[in-house]
Amino acid sequence: MKFVAAIGGFFLEFVRGCGSAGILLWCSVKSLVRGPRYFRNWATQMLELGNRSLPVVLVTAVFTGAVFALQVWEGFSQFGATELVAFAAALAMTRELVPVLSAIMIAGRVGAAMAAEIGTMKVTEQLDAMETMATDPVSFLVVPRIVAAAVMLPVVVVIGDLVGIAGGYMASVYLNGARPNLYWDASFQFITVDDVTSGLIKAAIFGVMIAVFSCSHGFGAGGGAEGVGRATTGAVVTSSMAILISDFFITRAMLTLWGL
Repeated sequence: MKFVAAIGGFFLEFVRGCGSAGILLWCSVKSLVRGPRYFRNWATQMLELGNRSLPVVLVTAVFTGAVFALQVWEGFSQFGATELVAFAAALAMTRELVPVLSAIMIAGRVGAAMAAEIGTMKVTEQLDAMETMATDPVSFLVVPRIVAAAVMLPVVVVIGDLVGIAGGYMASVYLNGARPNLYWDASFQFITVDDVTSGLIKAAIFGVMIAVFSCSHGFGAGGGAEGVGRATTGAVVTSSMAILISDFFITRAMLTLWGL
């Protein structure tokens, strides 16, 4: 029964987090429409989420592309279809692997920082001071993070796509002896704009999820430093789970409704 209770408690906590995040998202949309808009904060958050997250995304993408190419080569070689490795690797990287893995890595890096920063402001009563000075915390703190995540995550994913394909190229050419020209031709011959677009749409949605869940956990922090730690952990776990769960439904909707 303890095991069942633990699973139920975890599920209820996840649902509660989704509800709080939904309310915060609605408040953020209303704040974005009516203003005020703190464009300096937008630029700062774009720099933090985009430029400073790029190294970890590039490392993840290049090694993911290399490992995927090695595994696919091993399987396709049994059927004499190694010429399809480049296409399979490029398709997987653009549609699925880079958007999902990049979002999870950014959730661990940037999402944790968002929750910790806002949680610290909450427990030290800085948010109350902002409201006293007639500054809306949602407009000042949450909206810039949502906008930055929705804009910069697709940009990071585009770069990660290219680096991931390059990782597959290096693994296939230098380790398995594939012909360089044929690999590049096969990588881009069958990849369409829809393949890239589907990954970018996912990246934008995942970015909004990361920002909303992380800020929501930060606003819900309490109990001093221990509460901030719990909020940070909850933000990363909830964001990662939301990314993985929603990925299935987004993919299904794209394939069924829009053919992406």
